[in-house]
Amino acid sequence: MTSATGENGKTGRTREAGKTSETGVTTALTRTPAGKAVDVYGPPGGGTAPTVLLWHGMGPDERDIMRPVAEAAAAQGVVVLVPDWRSDAPDRGAAHLLDSLAFARERAADFGGDPGRLVVAGWSAGAGAAVATALRPDLTGGPRPVAVVGVAGRYDVPARTTGSVPVEDLARGPIADLARDPVAGLAHAAPVPVLLVHGTEDDQVDVRHSREFAAALRTRGLPVRLEEPATDHAGVLMSAYDPELGRLRASSAGHALEGGRATARVLAAAAKGIAAP
Repeated sequence: MTSATGENGKTGRTREAGKTSETGVTTALTRTPAGKAVDVYGPPGGGTAPTVLLWHGMGPDERDIMRPVAEAAAAQGVVVLVPDWRSDAPDRGAAHLLDSLAFARERAADFGGDPGRLVVAGWSAGAGAAVATALRPDLTGGPRPVAVVGVAGRYDVPARTTGSVPVEDLARGPIADLARDPVAGLAHAAPVPVLLVHGTEDDQVDVRHSREFAAALRTRGLPVRLEEPATDHAGVLMSAYDPELGRLRASSAGHALEGGRATARVLAAAAKGIAAP
């Protein structure tokens, strides 16, 4: 097992330094080159597995709120990397997000992840950031992900990774034409599947944003799948907003359990290549 930098800045064993949950998922802590903490969730049994890079939303450095859904996805046989990033940074978090993307590509194998089967996913403000990595790879560098997953997001505002608007990116350049003309643009590359999850009871980001983006993708012949669990903005993470804490916490409410399980299934399916029709 290779080593990674821990919370105290020292180098330690990755899997052995972590904990094992009741589901058999292992957890470990490392850091990106920029110093942002990354939680690593490894599947039961170890071995090499597809990798999911999962971004949290607007709350600065809130990787911990992703734990319930990250652990549920890892239990289905994928390695999940959840980094901190700060939406209140001068660049709206772009450097942190792109740094974690480079980290996932370069270091996934250290944690049993396959960098050649990398899915980029995000919740809320992280959703558009994740989807944009497939639509504008010219702005993010490196190989495109095998799929992207947007959870409870908007796609009509600038993505924090690229500064471009995902729904507008669909209408520009060869990327939008890949399904019809695979010779254009990225040398015979197939379009990247887009998977979306959005709760029908979301009162923070209306589900219509995902429905409209899915329709725009279908109009252009691009592969897309939309799941609509009957839950709210936090429920898709198997969580609820706690006003006393001022942040999300894990929830055992039925709608949240179902919503989080739906998200975990989509993350695992995307990573395993059963992404979209």
